[in-house]
Amino acid sequence: QVQVVESGGGLVQAGDSLRLSCAASGRSFRYYRMGWFRQFPGKEREFVAAISSSGGSTNYADSVKGRFTISRDNAKNTVYLQMNNLKPEDTAVYYCAANDVWFGQGTQVTVSS
Repeated sequence: QVQVVESGGGLVQAGDSLRLSCAASGRSFRYYRMGWFRQFPGKEREFVAAISSSGGSTNYADSVKGRFTISRDNAKNTVYLQMNNLKPEDTAVYYCAANDVWFGQGTQVTVSS
């Protein structure tokens, strides 16, 4: 079992930036593919970004490409999501996941116009 805990959400204005962090438990963090997902009210959770275990490969949802950057620090068991040029439509609960299996409780991001 892996525990992941997200932090860094908040209320910002359109055009602002936020950096989300996700701390994971366990000594196997460096072997996990890590990802970020988000969920809009009344909708299914959707993929945002993912990063390979080594950090050498990333992929993004089309809606965030060029604005969001995922990164990781295996020495700190932490993955990040740098979100720039935020838009009101980015408002959602953001979840971190290890191997698309273990999800955290989520952190709310609200972007006002």
